[in-house]
Amino acid sequence: DVGTTNQNGADYYVEKISAINSNLSKCNDEDVSCAVKLVENLKTALRTQTLSFVVSFIELKGLQCLLDFLSRMDYEMSEGPLHTAIIGCVKALMNNPQGRAHVLAHPDCINTIAQSLAVENVKSKVAVLEILGAICLVPGGHRKVLNAMLHFQKYAAERTRFQLLICDLDRSTGRYKEEVALKTAIMSFINAALNYGAGQDHLEFRLHLRYEFLMLGIIPIIKKMRSHGNATLDRHLDFFEMVRNEDEKEFAKRFDGVHVDSKSAANMFDVLRKKIHLSTAYPNLLSILHHMLLIPYGKNDVMQVWSLLDKIVQQLILQLKKGEDPDGAPLDEINVKQLIRALASETDIKSFQTKIREAEKNCDELAAKLAKKERECEIRLEEKEELMSTMNMMKSKLEKEVASHAETRQQLQELLSRVEEIRSQLDTERGEKQKLQHLVLSGSLPDDAKLGHSVTASTIISSFEIKSKEITAFSSVPLPGMPAPPPPPPPAPNAPSFSQLGKQKSVTGVTSISSALTAKLKGNPKPSVPMKSFNWTKLPENQISGTIWSDLNHSKIYSSLDLEEFQRTFSAYQKPVTEDEGDDHKNMCKSKAQVLTVIDGRRSQNCTILLSKLKLTNEELAKAVMNVDEGEDLPKDMVEQLLKFVPTMEEVQLLSEYAHEIDNMARADRFLFEMSKILHYEERLKALYFKKKFQERKVDCKQKIDCVREASKEVFRSRRLKKHLELVLAMGNFINKGQRGSALGFKISSLNKMIDTKASTNKNMTLLHYLVEIIEKKFPDLGKLEEDIPHVHDAGKV
Repeated sequence: DVGTTNQNGADYYVEKISAINSNLSKCNDEDVSCAVKLVENLKTALRTQTLSFVVSFIELKGLQCLLDFLSRMDYEMSEGPLHTAIIGCVKALMNNPQGRAHVLAHPDCINTIAQSLAVENVKSKVAVLEILGAICLVPGGHRKVLNAMLHFQKYAAERTRFQLLICDLDRSTGRYKEEVALKTAIMSFINAALNYGAGQDHLEFRLHLRYEFLMLGIIPIIKKMRSHGNATLDRHLDFFEMVRNEDEKEFAKRFDGVHVDSKSAANMFDVLRKKIHLSTAYPNLLSILHHMLLIPYGKNDVMQVWSLLDKIVQQLILQLKKGEDPDGAPLDEINVKQLIRALASETDIKSFQTKIREAEKNCDELAAKLAKKERECEIRLEEKEELMSTMNMMKSKLEKEVASHAETRQQLQELLSRVEEIRSQLDTERGEKQKLQHLVLSGSLPDDAKLGHSVTASTIISSFEIKSKEITAFSSVPLPGMPAPPPPPPPAPNAPSFSQLGKQKSVTGVTSISSALTAKLKGNPKPSVPMKSFNWTKLPENQISGTIWSDLNHSKIYSSLDLEEFQRTFSAYQKPVTEDEGDDHKNMCKSKAQVLTVIDGRRSQNCTILLSKLKLTNEELAKAVMNVDEGEDLPKDMVEQLLKFVPTMEEVQLLSEYAHEIDNMARADRFLFEMSKILHYEERLKALYFKKKFQERKVDCKQKIDCVREASKEVFRSRRLKKHLELVLAMGNFINKGQRGSALGFKISSLNKMIDTKASTNKNMTLLHYLVEIIEKKFPDLGKLEEDIPHVHDAGKV
């Protein structure tokens, strides 16, 4: 019990695993089962939690707890699932850059992991080999793996390095699946050890390391493994033999194309003799052979003497120009020149080795600290850039607002000046109008003057009316920042306007529609107040015939409706809604686009996880896509996942800019780059997925077709559905007027818009809610509509 410790935090897992390490000898089956579940949860957390969780786990020495378990476990525990789960946690930790760097910086981590090769548990062995193979690909990790195999040689009391791996390749257990998985993992590790690290650029190193495997008898074992007939294993075997043949051809070029048989001492000596026979080095060869003949063969330490000679020659060949040792097997990082001077004292050699290890350890620690500081600087720089971007955005926004405000104020002043000018003219003309009307009506003017003044008065009245209309129209436009004026009062009853008087004689009768359709619309009641509209899609009258609407008569429904309540609920009155003045600020404060490198980090992580599950190289995956997966290497669910990681045009453009650095690309980046080179990659992948999904879709489609057929029959026969539509048609014709009203039918999709018509008395009520209440009160039988159409719900999902 950890008290108040957060069970999702890294400290919880570290404390629990420490407790397991303290009680390894006392654990029973139930404790082991709980421990397995705990460690599995930790593995999932390391793989899926945020970076802060991993960093916290590392800082709390979580890796050391895992290594302590691997070091202390007994035989029974090493063969159980808990061991496999612990190895899985280390593997999950290495999927993270910080975790991987911490594993490489730990002095004993890789050696402790390699010790797990001594167990019989196949899953544990495969996981360890995958970890070691992955470390070979990391800069600085290849040599650590070779040193770990030297450590395992001593730990397992092997005669030579890699002896256990070759024995596992040769051994047959009878369990085909486990046996093939283990042998595939071993061959994958061997290929990684041969072709990465120093093996990427140096032929001598590849020949040196491969010779160890050849001396252990790997060639006849490879021929034996061909009998398994496994495509994945065969690809690893083919790669091993292909690289070996290429290296031997390149090596033979140094001896004028003569093949060198590494198993024949006579052949190798003959080739060497011919090579340097005429050179100044030939006397040295003779001297070496002569002194080798002088080595005493009866002493007990003769084996050590020959071993020392072998290691010295290996060191001469392998040591790089800078004095670096790609393999610690020959003489463990001892410079050849310094070795010559130090051979007299074995104590000095060991002291020098210790100093080198300490220097390397200090260098690794400093490199880790430097990398951490660089990451912190990058984070601070990104934060600074984001703040500067936000500040510039706000500054630009403020400048625009100030300019807009000034422009609006100027427009307002101009409009106010115009208003005052028009009002002044209006007052003047109104006074002139009154004077002229008074003179005309009083009869104080002669007839000819009256006539002249009448014309003048009518002209002024017309001008007055025009000015009135102008200022009224101007006043109807709300100024910026001011509310709109109230609407003008309604005209007096039965008072026709001037335009109406001019048009009364031109009004003609409207052409009547067919008598059958007209009869349905004549009795429709009309609301006494403006109503909210139901935004349906009205069907033209010429499209009603032959549809369900031709059989419906909605006018009968009105007698069952409470039209006054309906009118009161959906009157056109709406409360004013104050717009949120902070929208611009909210839009400005939206989450900023994250600055990314090449491809998105989360997408890259998910893609890498998918590729690790596939266990196929990019070349193998491309071959499977091109051949429509004839070997059935891609499961259906994996093809579906691959469709989520089709390279987009943006990603292709970004990756193309780094095409010259393809070897330095992350696994996901390189995968997307290489897949983008396949012509019609996405279409091929979709075709492959269609092929694998076809049978399943065929069965599913048949079920859906049957469901849709039954639902169609139910809809055609349903009496309650027709009654529903009659009720909606009656309500819509009552609530709508003008072009939307007097409908004989509407499109079924309009039913979805009933929720858009809100009630004015209750903001939470819509026309749909009101329809439900009417059905419950007036037509309870319509509530059983689902009994008529039980298959419609499932058919709607098709």
